[in-house]
Amino acid sequence: MIKINKIRSASPIDFAAEELKKYLRMMMPEGGDISISYDPEAKDGFRLGLMQDFGLDVSDAEDTELDDILYIDCDTYGGIIAGDNPRSVLLSVYEYLRRNGCRWLFPGVDGEFIPMQDIKSVKYRHKPSMRYRGQCNEGAEFQRSMLETIEFMPKIGMNIFMLEFENPHTYYRGYYNHEKNKKNRPPEPISPATALQWKKQCEAEMAKRGMQIHDVGHGFTTAPFGIDTFTGWSVVDQSIVPEGMHKYLAEVNGKRELYRSRVLNTQFCMSNPKGRRIVVDYVVKYAKNHSYVDYLHVWLADDIRNHCECSECRKKTPSDWYVVLLNEIDEMLKRENLNTRVAFCVYTDTTWEPKTEKINNPDRFSMLFAPISRKYTETLPSEPLELVLPDFVLNDSTYPESLAEFFEHRRRWKSCFDGNCFAYEYHFCKSISHDPAGIGIAKRLVEDVEAYANEGIRGIIQDGTQRVYFPTGIAFYAYARKMFDFKLDYADISKEYFECAFGEDYKSFESYLNELSIAFDQGYLAGEKSKDPKISPYYNPDYSENLDEIDRLVREGRELIKSHYNSDYRIRTVSVRLLEKHAELCELFTYLLRAVRANEMSSDNALAHFNRVFGRHEAEIELYFDHMLFSNFLKRLLDDSKNENITTLD
Repeated sequence: MIKINKIRSASPIDFAAEELKKYLRMMMPEGGDISISYDPEAKDGFRLGLMQDFGLDVSDAEDTELDDILYIDCDTYGGIIAGDNPRSVLLSVYEYLRRNGCRWLFPGVDGEFIPMQDIKSVKYRHKPSMRYRGQCNEGAEFQRSMLETIEFMPKIGMNIFMLEFENPHTYYRGYYNHEKNKKNRPPEPISPATALQWKKQCEAEMAKRGMQIHDVGHGFTTAPFGIDTFTGWSVVDQSIVPEGMHKYLAEVNGKRELYRSRVLNTQFCMSNPKGRRIVVDYVVKYAKNHSYVDYLHVWLADDIRNHCECSECRKKTPSDWYVVLLNEIDEMLKRENLNTRVAFCVYTDTTWEPKTEKINNPDRFSMLFAPISRKYTETLPSEPLELVLPDFVLNDSTYPESLAEFFEHRRRWKSCFDGNCFAYEYHFCKSISHDPAGIGIAKRLVEDVEAYANEGIRGIIQDGTQRVYFPTGIAFYAYARKMFDFKLDYADISKEYFECAFGEDYKSFESYLNELSIAFDQGYLAGEKSKDPKISPYYNPDYSENLDEIDRLVREGRELIKSHYNSDYRIRTVSVRLLEKHAELCELFTYLLRAVRANEMSSDNALAHFNRVFGRHEAEIELYFDHMLFSNFLKRLLDDSKNENITTLD
């Protein structure tokens, strides 16, 4: 009988013991009973606890609450599985299972590969290469996907999930209203109260695993003034602003109102001391009521060129006023004896460093570096560039496009704040749709993780859809594994993924998707290869050759799919069936783009055709593919492609 002994009790360690028991039983179905006990004095069986319990060195952890160390010393009868914090014990269990052949390629039971074999000895000690390894909810989200994503993340070495907004109703609404697929799926509206309950359920699942909980982000510029933020980016009536609160909103173009009638895009008048005090009190009250949050993200509003233009606000840059606000939040947190960690966001207008203000207590804060306007068709140039950064101009700035420019902006921020920094990235927002085969973006992620590490940035949270596993999950897998271990290169990660997903003939599938990724041309789909941008970002008659190549590759791919259609391993059957659906998407893509470019179909009709035809599959593949996100991308592409022949359709 196999024994699992918990040297100490903590929720993530209790859960780690149950996970070890479950997967050992799956690996050895005739292996007999597996018992779990709490026994701090245990000397045999598997012993799960903190490295400190076993007298093991953890001195390479700068902060044992934030830094993970994994430790495994097991033979075929058991041994020590430990970490420097409870979360790391769970990560060590999954790594022990990985080294016994287990793999998790995408969320859900169908994403598991669990070999049936006896366990082997494992000796391993590793501190993951990046401290912060995670993602943030975005896109059209539904609760089953959220829960399976949280379950999946520590299995591939991730340690963070961020739940954006006090109430993420706007993201849930994007899925449950089925705006892009009403012909196939009638709306299933949910209330803000349900969305809030689901957020709490997600938090509980994260806490059970010991994951870092990051919270809120946008919303603190309006919620303190009594304006509900669950409406998100929807256009709302200006009347929702409570009486007497307009004076605290940013003055833009001579008006103090919701910016373009969107709550999340509205800044507040940061030079107004009463307004700042209202915001500070609100943030501190939130911190007190949500003490379980590891990082409270206090950001300014979304969108650009929306900062206050009043005579007082003009005396400082938005970044300077932001630092004033952060320092006041810090002072109030001190008075309340709260040790809340606060993440502030260097994003859009605050990309430019402050001119006069400095953060007084850098130990409280972490910089969230968010290069949202960068290009995803390049990482860093091989040779350093002499960069000339444009000056900040209130509500009329030119935003950086290269990662190199953003890094230079961050260096200039160091005169104000030279403390802890991690990134907030967007590979899985629009950019994932610019590479429908997924290989190019996977390679870019490996390059980008290296670039961030070389810049001294300590990790990345990805803002994007949770459903990034179509046609495969190689991009997210590459992102996670590279952050976990810098020694891995793309070839290592790709081989591991495709061999598990497709078996002995994995190179054929990898080659197929690689060629398809090249044919789609991420640069073109990102709108960067127009022959004449004045006509359209997609004006490029030569792309017809790419469409022909995509069709050819898909015909060949269908033969490959057909010859591997069924497998004894569920994960391989599912992986091949996803490629079958993806082949249909590729065929629809080329058909519709040709029709619109040739003026044979309006862009609106083409998009409706896509949603009607491919939308039939949404329920079947919704754990892997965000239909709303791709439909939004396709609309942009088709709307601009209708000018291909410099004619008007409608």
